Amino acid sequence: MTAASAPFVPARRVRRIKESPSSAAAARVRELKAQGREILDLTVGEPDFDTPENVKQEGIRAIQDGETKYTPVNGTPRLREAIRERMLRTSGVRYEDAQITVGGGGKQVIYLTFTASLDEGDEVIVPAPYWVSYPDMVRANDGTPVIVETRAADRYKLTPDALREAIGPRTKWLVLNAPSNPTGTLYSREELQALGAVLEEAPHVRVLTDEIYDEIVFGDERAVGLAEAAPAIRDRVLTVNGVSKSYAMTGWRLGYAVGDPDVIRAINLLQSQTSSCPSSITQAAAAEALTGDQGFVAESVAVYRERRDRAVALLGEIEGLAPVRPDGAFYLFVDCSGLIGRTTPAGAVLENDQDVTLFLLEHAGVAVIQGSAYGAEPCFRMSFATDLDTIEAGVRAIGAAAAELR
Repeated sequence: MTAASAPFVPARRVRRIKESPSSAAAARVRELKAQGREILDLTVGEPDFDTPENVKQEGIRAIQDGETKYTPVNGTPRLREAIRERMLRTSGVRYEDAQITVGGGGKQVIYLTFTASLDEGDEVIVPAPYWVSYPDMVRANDGTPVIVETRAADRYKLTPDALREAIGPRTKWLVLNAPSNPTGTLYSREELQALGAVLEEAPHVRVLTDEIYDEIVFGDERAVGLAEAAPAIRDRVLTVNGVSKSYAMTGWRLGYAVGDPDVIRAINLLQSQTSSCPSSITQAAAAEALTGDQGFVAESVAVYRERRDRAVALLGEIEGLAPVRPDGAFYLFVDCSGLIGRTTPAGAVLENDQDVTLFLLEHAGVAVIQGSAYGAEPCFRMSFATDLDTIEAGVRAIGAAAAELR
């Protein structure tokens, strides 16, 4: 007879965070599908395209040629050169080896950045709406997220005045994500310069710019990063990117960051004691993605643009909904305040955006994610990283369900 074990109690850092809302939504969709329900899933945060053939073949070649060993912590020389070349091509800024780190996806790089830099009580400014993981990654690393609300009238972009007001003596980082998940909005060069001017007044604040969607842009102008637009604060900007979104490589897991050598050194030290290095095979494929034929990017962006335009047009016909037309990425952030307070056919009152998303899921068979998960309500996020037929069917089902509300 064995002695009873004490119950497992997770560490405080784990108890401070919550499950990703997108993961929870995906789990609910799977449950309903297992019950035989037909669900139109508009929650997906990854491209529905396959990885480009030249990239896949480079991964296969790496396996066949025996490139299956440990690599340097900050990546193979070939990958570092590819990152350097890519950053020079897109931003005009040249980074040296000591300014480059690579990891198992942009998400890991961001997490290690906070692990490497935050002490208890340090603050990180996170404009809302935000990618759901930012605040919890800050909390998990003993920091305090300072959520700054933005306005639909400003296209949900952080303004200089709001930034200035949010900065305090314990502010360690500002997080900027553009094009944004969930809104798809993009900052102009002038808007970034105005934010940079505020940051010049606060030399203790660093900026983590998450540019993972920077190739998925729908206008004639390319995305401009803060490090390019505001050279006076460039040494305080850590630019994070990766291959997941632009090259449909979410499962390959490769992200990178460029910036201050002291920050990079701390991240690489942590990397050396966690995963050692990203997959050598993925590094070979990522180098090909960054430097090889870029035709896939242009072709996929054209498809995303068509889907965006169709979804915006259809949503605009639904009374009570107001979508934000995104500049990039593959999401629509939809104001659903016009549905709040209305009554479902079953007699329930929609009191918040979670009620709206549950109504759409259960009544219309359409899965979207509530805006409160992103720090902004009453809204919901829908993805157009799926085929046009699914998008059209999903939005029409949303419209039919909304029409039944009283």
